[in-house]
Amino acid sequence: MDDHLKQLLLLGREHYEKGEHDKAEYLLRQLVTKSSSFADVYDMLGVIAHSRGDFIEAEKLFRRAVEINPNYTEAQLNLMVTCNELGKYDVARKIYSQVRHKSATAPGRTDPFARGKIANMHAATSQAYLDAGMLPDSIRELEKAVQLCPTFADLRTKLAQLYRDAGDESRAIAQLEAAKETNPKYINARLLLGVLLLSNGDAARAIEEFEQVLELEPKNQRAEMYLRLATTQRGVSDAPGELTSRPPPDSSSDTSS
Repeated sequence: MDDHLKQLLLLGREHYEKGEHDKAEYLLRQLVTKSSSFADVYDMLGVIAHSRGDFIEAEKLFRRAVEINPNYTEAQLNLMVTCNELGKYDVARKIYSQVRHKSATAPGRTDPFARGKIANMHAATSQAYLDAGMLPDSIRELEKAVQLCPTFADLRTKLAQLYRDAGDESRAIAQLEAAKETNPKYINARLLLGVLLLSNGDAARAIEEFEQVLELEPKNQRAEMYLRLATTQRGVSDAPGELTSRPPPDSSSDTSS
């Protein structure tokens, strides 16, 4: 690559990364007229076309990127998304299957970016199922996401929420413990874990979680509120005879059905 092409690529990529698509496209288009061997340039141009809603042009550009480099996972995934936008669902599924197969069978290597992107797609599909009220399907999609990226604490925490909503608190707690091990500073996992522990009567362990949250974020109002509740609950459960000394409720005054 001569110095002029290097400069075009450097400036084009710089504008692209800044989101300055018009400037980036002007430079990258010059580059492909002089050399057609840059898969990443076609991929960037495809992203720019896609952002404008020109999915037909984006598909052409992503396909060209994949032709140049059949192992260019990001371009393959971008092509899959674009085919979905064009209603070419069978083509998109085929590309997805190919990407998954390559990721699973590639000897001695994995593609963390590809796994992360696919995991996020599963998470998006999970949310779509959840929005439609299809909780079991939502759970299955998020389980696939966690299987792909077990170190993503946010995905595990979301899966724990779904398990909780499905009434499976033991699995929810297991996911939150795993999320905490992956990222001890992920506050959402600790908060939800504390709440579930408290609801299961384990006030002592719940207090530990809320105190950890406050160490990480001293002014977290939810943690402060839950900590007060957990401390009160532990005091009640520790008080001798406190629970047994209460009279039984008057069932005749219970209006619930």
